[in-house]
Amino acid sequence: MSYPRHLTASYGLPVFDFPQLGEEVKDPLPEADAVAWRISADTCHAPEYWPQAFARFTETVDITRVRSVIVGVWRHTVECGPEHIIATLLDARDRLPALRALFLGDMQFNECEISRIYQDDVGPLLEGFPELEEFGVRGGSALVFPEIAHHSLRSLVIETGGMPAEVVRGIAGSDLPALEHLDLWLGTDEYGGDAVIADVAPILDGFRLPRLRHLALRNSDIQDDIAVAIASAPVVTRLETLNLSLGVLTDAGGIALLTGQPLTHLKRLDLHHNYLGEQLRERLRDVLSAAGVDLDVDPDGASEYDWGDGEISRYVAVGE
Repeated sequence: MSYPRHLTASYGLPVFDFPQLGEEVKDPLPEADAVAWRISADTCHAPEYWPQAFARFTETVDITRVRSVIVGVWRHTVECGPEHIIATLLDARDRLPALRALFLGDMQFNECEISRIYQDDVGPLLEGFPELEEFGVRGGSALVFPEIAHHSLRSLVIETGGMPAEVVRGIAGSDLPALEHLDLWLGTDEYGGDAVIADVAPILDGFRLPRLRHLALRNSDIQDDIAVAIASAPVVTRLETLNLSLGVLTDAGGIALLTGQPLTHLKRLDLHHNYLGEQLRERLRDVLSAAGVDLDVDPDGASEYDWGDGEISRYVAVGE
């Protein structure tokens, strides 16, 4: 099992942790527009709720110049979602005219397992910040992503151990004409990832995503179905990078990628953490690496369990 790490960059800026209550500030803080600010409210230091931490932030930093905000851990993460955080950010929107990137729920395993990060309806954030260019969410429990229209968003990342089908359909049905980068961790049905290939189909059609160049549909139980659909998906011809990593990709999906439409135009194809046989990995290398594609077919810790009765279980990389 793998676990997501803290972000190290956002909007091309290095991430800086705004000091939590009780932490000593030894050095002058960075310029407001020089870093992506991660704001957390971790009870390890002192009892403080996230809106209080944000209030300290606004009193300390010139938020009119802030370009990226990363919401880290908040108190009682496993018991409540970020409704209070969303409301706080929306209340401050007029004071955040330069904000172009927002990430909600940047937590590591020691702070909260990805399957236990409660989320909320993130539609109001996208509606309230029409100039956002990058938006990301970690955690799929109670996550709502309605069909929206957003004409500035260039990058959308949703990382889950199990993404509800309604969320996938909301994203697929959204009008995102500027989107260049889409990264969805679909997850496993054990943690609410109940999407089927029909839910993903509008993304693969690409009609609503005319500028999409980087597509990741990964960490999925249905990785083979996705690979089969990719083999004839219209969106593929305009992609520069394709990422089908972290999921349950077997020889059935690998053969579909080899025998479907050519992928030799890609700059990068990421299939790491897979259940491909070594012979098929070599065939992929022979066809794609030889054509100049940066290919990753490393099994990278993918493991299966043989129950001894002919049933074999395979697992996504990030589930809990």
